[in-house]
Amino acid sequence: MSLTMAAIDLGASSGRVIAGTLRDGRFELQEAGRFPNGPVAVPGGRGPRMHWDVLRLWEEIQRGLRTAAHDIGPLDSVGIDTWAVDYGLLDSSGELVGNPASYRCPRTEGAPERFFSHLPADEMYHRVGVQVQPFNTVFQLLVESGERLRIAEQLLLLPDLLGYWLTGRRVTEMTNASSTGLLDPGSRQWHPDLLGALESGFGRDVQRLLAPLVEPGAIVGPVNAPGLELTTADGVPTPLVAVGSHDTASAVVAVPAEGKDFAYISCGTWSLVGLELDAPVRSEAARAANLTNELGVDGTVRFLKNVMGLWVFNEAVRTWRSQRVDVDIPELVAQAASCEPLRTVIDIDAPEFFPPGDMPSRIQESARRTGQPVPGSPAEVARCIFDSLALAYRRSIRQTVEIADHEVSVVHMVGGGIQNTLLCQLTADATGLPVVAGPVEGTALGNLVVQARAIGALEGGLPELRDVVRASSEMVGYRPGAGAESRWSAAERRLG
Repeated sequence: MSLTMAAIDLGASSGRVIAGTLRDGRFELQEAGRFPNGPVAVPGGRGPRMHWDVLRLWEEIQRGLRTAAHDIGPLDSVGIDTWAVDYGLLDSSGELVGNPASYRCPRTEGAPERFFSHLPADEMYHRVGVQVQPFNTVFQLLVESGERLRIAEQLLLLPDLLGYWLTGRRVTEMTNASSTGLLDPGSRQWHPDLLGALESGFGRDVQRLLAPLVEPGAIVGPVNAPGLELTTADGVPTPLVAVGSHDTASAVVAVPAEGKDFAYISCGTWSLVGLELDAPVRSEAARAANLTNELGVDGTVRFLKNVMGLWVFNEAVRTWRSQRVDVDIPELVAQAASCEPLRTVIDIDAPEFFPPGDMPSRIQESARRTGQPVPGSPAEVARCIFDSLALAYRRSIRQTVEIADHEVSVVHMVGGGIQNTLLCQLTADATGLPVVAGPVEGTALGNLVVQARAIGALEGGLPELRDVVRASSEMVGYRPGAGAESRWSAAERRLG
């Protein structure tokens, strides 16, 4: 007997609908739809604003689900994961109040500092344990239009908004809620002090907008969107399962680890680098390192660092192509592998690399400012990005291990970025640890195994789910090169 499920997996640069058929303890994956994504810049009264074209995403999701049901077979469940922090507002009739803002919108500049004038940063961290990023939901709400908030009846994070359109049910899934800066990761409930600070300090009554919290694995309801008639193999309406709806939560479920002594890197537009723990770490050292405690599946905590990720590389490629430079990515990566290693490194997390724009020029300016050789060719720029990413992974893993007092013997890399074999080898060299790369579609697999357990097709906890992941995946190992430590230590000192 086999069952087929659909994982809706939306990233900040692309989206996909992946159908997974579970047979004999392993998933076979088939892509039912893939489409580009990205924030759309529009003029605004206070300068340019960036929004998500969520209606187009909704159209693509429906198309992908119909394709999966038609070409592969009845869908026994559906699950949604997306990036974190962004949200939609619904009015009293349940209609969307404007396009959701993108976390890359500059509207939140200065918002953290305003918030900390009312609730200091250290006190906030002690309560919610979330790293300070200008785009955290709590800071987005601080700058949200008063008119939009006045007419809003409900706030739904992006995966929950799409789930509402699929089922008519309004919930907030726990793993994504933990990224907002409004949730207590210990109690797994909304934190009254943060909600109170928004209301008493800034007149933002957010509590009335929040939907009930649900844990990953909850059945949200049957898919009943108009024109989207989905049924299971038994002929009943297909259920929507609340999976780890923060894409990193699903990706970490799909880490094919066999013990607890591992670090992970979910490698895509962002790189999320960290540990899986049983409890949050809200020490002063964790706050000073800007580490975050986000909730995972089965009561776990993802203690991690946000690293800029392949966004910088993707933007560089976009810039070159806009300048009519012919860029073949596999060929460019191969050329980068032949470039001098660690010739130039940058702080990949520096603010100048966050907004869209001409990344090659920004990298060259950073090199000049720090007195390093200026990369000229696309291959040299790419090598600088990959070396700098691996250096950021090294720092992040060592920080999390030291602050959490947690031993690590292997690094697991999952996600589309692992197709860059140069980056995987550089990660092994930089960290001094063996790297296991795979699965590529880690987020979709993590989404699918949680669905499968929710509908009774799988049993057990994370170890058993990861058994299925290993059976369903191809993995590649990388070992640190001889003498790598001294070179990476020298590069790290160069950045200070």
